[in-house]
Amino acid sequence: MQFIDKAEIMDVDGIRRALVRIAHEIVEKNKGLEDVVLVGIRRRGVPLARRLAEILKKSEDVDVPVGELDITLYRDDLTLRFEQPHVGSTVLPFDVAGKKVVLVDDVLYTGRTVRAALDAIIDLGRPACIQLAVLVDRGHREIPIRADYVGKNVPTSRKEVINVRLKEYDSIDQVVISEEAQG
Repeated sequence: MQFIDKAEIMDVDGIRRALVRIAHEIVEKNKGLEDVVLVGIRRRGVPLARRLAEILKKSEDVDVPVGELDITLYRDDLTLRFEQPHVGSTVLPFDVAGKKVVLVDDVLYTGRTVRAALDAIIDLGRPACIQLAVLVDRGHREIPIRADYVGKNVPTSRKEVINVRLKEYDSIDQVVISEEAQG
């Protein structure tokens, strides 16, 4: 399947502004940053979590720990999507027990990725709470999951795709809506 970009939703400044706003909302909701940890869902959630930590360091002068979560083996569509799944590593340089875990991901769509991430986190310990921060919420939930922090809500059709491109992987920061190429 080939997709073509239809429209740019966010550019580098839009992504930065959204992350700054999310960082401030995290501080406000948690009444500070005590016991707050950021956990990026592999792949693009990880650099977004790191960027949030940098923003929080600059604005609050607090080093918020950042972890990386691989959810491959927790996916409910594992056998449908992958003949040989590539399992990455989960890197959590902290114990999640008793922490306020903020899961970070790029796009919230059906909710299945977040469900898998919740299972993975809970297998690692019992957090005080789990919150969700996403850069883009595109709707179409199949599971009753809602983000606590959203950079941008983008109504989409199921035929459209939201592509988050980050300089860490794609040499550019932008969010675009794409659709399947016809013909």
